[in-house]
Amino acid sequence: MDKNVQEERFTEMIKFTPPLYKQRYQFIKDLVWKYKPKKVADLGCADCTLLWMLKFCSCIEVLAGLDICENVMKEKMHRLSPLPGDYLQPAERSLTVTLHHGSVAHKDPCMLGFDLITCIELIEHLEEPELEKFPEVVFGFMAPAMVVISTPNSEFNPLLPGVTPFRHPDHKFEWNRAEFQSWALNIARSYDYSVEFTGVGPPPTGMEEVGFCTQIGVFIRKYSQTKSLFNKKLLRYKSVIMMGFFYVFLYVVKVFKAVYPSLKDEKYLQIAVVSEVVFTAQVIKRNLLDHLHSEHEEYSDGPVEIKSKSQHSENCVSEELAVEKCMEPSVSGNVVYIPLTKIFSFPKVNQLCGTFEKLYKLIADKVTLSSDGSAMVVDIEQEYEEEEN
Repeated sequence: MDKNVQEERFTEMIKFTPPLYKQRYQFIKDLVWKYKPKKVADLGCADCTLLWMLKFCSCIEVLAGLDICENVMKEKMHRLSPLPGDYLQPAERSLTVTLHHGSVAHKDPCMLGFDLITCIELIEHLEEPELEKFPEVVFGFMAPAMVVISTPNSEFNPLLPGVTPFRHPDHKFEWNRAEFQSWALNIARSYDYSVEFTGVGPPPTGMEEVGFCTQIGVFIRKYSQTKSLFNKKLLRYKSVIMMGFFYVFLYVVKVFKAVYPSLKDEKYLQIAVVSEVVFTAQVIKRNLLDHLHSEHEEYSDGPVEIKSKSQHSENCVSEELAVEKCMEPSVSGNVVYIPLTKIFSFPKVNQLCGTFEKLYKLIADKVTLSSDGSAMVVDIEQEYEEEEN
């Protein structure tokens, strides 16, 4: 049975709003918003709900999940795939999501270099040999800047009808607060971390002495050694490979990987810029034609005939050249000339491109430009066709 469903059954007599598992996930989200980690791994990710929530956090660029149960991940991993909207409006940040099938008791270089590692309701599912290896793997080997561990508080269990003896049939143990804190403080001392204790799921009024339903330890590395430790360990594995040895990756199965479209990718940036430029040009064209129509209607009762000022200029050597050099949108024949400088002045275009040179490079072969490349050429007839449709 899914552990969240089982928990809901046991806590139905005590109403947690929102549900307890959502409070745990929200606790992690709040930490992410506060500390802005770029790389986050969830150990014991199960149905990937926490990873799905975290993918919307704009600071995160790498998300990884690890679980011993491959089938559970495969059932829900589609939630982590990019949606059509992600391609239509790519984010500025890059985001890669990966799921691994493996044990938290094994070391593997793919789990190095993370800023935050979460272990939500995980340790109570570990057998004793795995629990003994857990601190060295997570705090010694992975060595992230921050680790968050949550686990049931057994002191709360008497308030939950039907808990015999544990909240979930797969639990190997459930600690009281003193047991959890003793274990956590020993880890913190051994691996140069500080640890603070808190929790979610407050007890009913008058029962405050039992503490939170879920107890949480937040570990923070005392010294900023994460990057240097990562580089040293990665160099060690590269050296082993160069010496002709084979390093066996213990998380042998990469269950899932998704790379989200990003404006950092030139391909997606070009698509976004061209789309915004075409939209902006249509807005400018519409405003210009509306203005010319209103001017004509004000001074004439005859049929509307759109002409630009340059069409009436006897001093122009070339009508098209005069229009191209104009700094404002203008009409010549059946086309509208919209200076690129005008398009670049729009905030969204400016924000996407950064420089005028970048704008020109991205749209040069994707839209129709004037002979000197200074303006975008838009057909008026298209406007009339759109109105008729």
